[in-house]
Amino acid sequence: MLSLTHKGVLVVGARRIGGEIVRRLSEEGADIAIAYRTSKAEAQQLLNSISGKTERSCLVQGDAAVEEDVIRMVREAGEQLGGLSFLINLAAGFERTTFDVLDGAAWERGMATAKGNYLLAVHAARRFMQNSGPTRGHLIFYGDWAAGETPYPDYLPYLTGKAAIHFMTRAFAVELAPHGILVNAIAPGPTQRPTDITEASWQDEVISLAPLRRESSAAEMAELIVTLLRSESITGETIRVDSGRHLAGP
Repeated sequence: MLSLTHKGVLVVGARRIGGEIVRRLSEEGADIAIAYRTSKAEAQQLLNSISGKTERSCLVQGDAAVEEDVIRMVREAGEQLGGLSFLINLAAGFERTTFDVLDGAAWERGMATAKGNYLLAVHAARRFMQNSGPTRGHLIFYGDWAAGETPYPDYLPYLTGKAAIHFMTRAFAVELAPHGILVNAIAPGPTQRPTDITEASWQDEVISLAPLRRESSAAEMAELIVTLLRSESITGETIRVDSGRHLAGP
C-alpha cells in the first residue's frame, strides 16, 4: 500500500464534506492544493487550518466546467506541490427542479457537474502519467446514492449528472488501468443539513428515511478516501456511505 506523505493531492469542492477530507489528508502528511471557484475566504480559512501539518499546501482558483481553468488548476497544483498524484472531485450543485420548470437550461446546469468531472479526470490523469511506479495516480469522484436504480423526484438533471459520474468511474478505470491509475467514487447519502432546511425537517423528512436513522458520516468518507488512496488494487468501484439510504428506495 502507498504512503500519502508528501504526495500531491488536488481537492476540488473543499467546502463542507471536503473540509473534513482535507483535514484528514493533512494528518497523513499529504501535500494539498485546495481548489475554489468563488469562495476564496472559506478556502483560505481551510488552508490556514492545516498549516504546519503539511510540507506544502496552496490554493488554486478556477471553474471545473471550463477546460482552460482545469488545465491551469492541474498545472498550478503540480508546480506548487512539487508533483501531483491524486485528484478528489466533490464539486457539485444540488438544484431542485420540479417537472414543470424543466428546460434546456436546467439540463445544462445539471450536466455541468459531469462535464467538470470529465475535464478534471482527463487532465489530472495526463499529469499522473508523468509519475513513476506501478501506481501512478488515483482519481476519486463523488456520486449520489440515488443516481442508480432509486432516483427521487424533482432532481432529474442533478441525478442524471451524478449517474454519468458513476459510469465515468468505471469507464475511466478501464481507460487508465494500463497507465497504473486507479479510479473510484463515493456515493454519499444525506450528510450535512443544508441551511435552507430546518433541523426538524431534516430529521423527520430526510434522516428518518435512512435505515440507520443517522447522517452519512463525513469522517467515515474521509477515512475511506485515505484507504482508497493508499490502495493499489481497488478500481472502478462506487462505494455508498449513506447509512443504508439506498435500501429504502425513493
